Amino acid sequence: MSLPHEGVHVRLGRSEIHGIGVFACEMITAGTNVFATDQREIHWVPASILEDQSLNNFQRAFYRDFAIRRGNKLGCPSNFNLLSVGWYVNEPPPGTEPNLTATKTFDLVAIRDIQLGEELTVRYSSFSDPVNDQSSPTEPRPV
Repeated sequence: MSLPHEGVHVRLGRSEIHGIGVFACEMITAGTNVFATDQREIHWVPASILEDQSLNNFQRAFYRDFAIRRGNKLGCPSNFNLLSVGWYVNEPPPGTEPNLTATKTFDLVAIRDIQLGEELTVRYSSFSDPVNDQSSPTEPRPV
């Protein structure tokens, strides 16, 4: 029987890049699939959900902030209450390189060795289309 900490390489923390970030709680070697134990299926919904007038700004922000964008589809957890740690990986600051890359199956793999305490980053463009709608919710977002 495995213990709950086995296969866990990271934890959430306050990010200097943006809000909440993901930080190494041990040294992670290049080539490691950082979230190998998180094998939940991605749920794909039409991107038109963003135009649904029945959504409030907080609900719409879930899709804007966390969804993987592919053409006219948005990839999400089956329920936003199931956001795992990997959904909180930030992009690197301008002028710096990420330490993760995404595979075709959306696994996040270490490009190089990542040091204990280092924030994990990935270029969203490695797995998601660019965001066209840059508007932010009118209600404050929790941090």
